[in-house]
Order: sequence, then C-alpha cells, then structure tokens
Amino acid sequence: MANLQIKSIDDDLYGEIKKLAARERRSVSQQILFLTKEYLSRRKQIQAARTPAQVLLDLCGSWADDRSAVEITKEIKAARRRSKKMKGGF
Repeated sequence: MANLQIKSIDDDLYGEIKKLAARERRSVSQQILFLTKEYLSRRKQIQAARTPAQVLLDLCGSWADDRSAVEITKEIKAARRRSKKMKGGF
C-alpha cells in the first residue's frame, strides 16, 4: 500500500478536517482517505451536473416565434389586467 504526505496544508482547513474526523471517530489520515474516496466516487455525478448557466445557454435560440419583440410585448401588455387594489397607492 502506498503512503501519501501532504505538505503546506492551510491551518484552517486542517482544523476543519481534524474536527470532522473527531466527530466521525476517525483519524485525520482515515478522514482524508474517506473524503478522497467519496469525492472520486461522486466525481462523475459532479462533472455531469449542469450549472444554471448551462441550462440557460441550452435554451438560447429554442424559442420559435415569427413575431417581433415589439409585437410580443404588446400582446403581453394587452393581456394584463389592471388591479384596483393599488389604485389608492400605498
């Protein structure tokens, strides 16, 4: 079995790992190994996850309408109803 040494780890990060290891009743080495295995097993899921920006970019150009933006806007405004609730203001 191979050994791994990690140098120059940030003190705050090491402290968090140490706390997590204590809560889960593991040594720091065991915790690092556990976290590494967990990350690698989920890496495909993480890489396959699409960001909201990617979803939005996939939708770009998918709207099919022969009307101009002005015509669409006019239709939306015409479909709105005026509310009497706010007639008197705040």
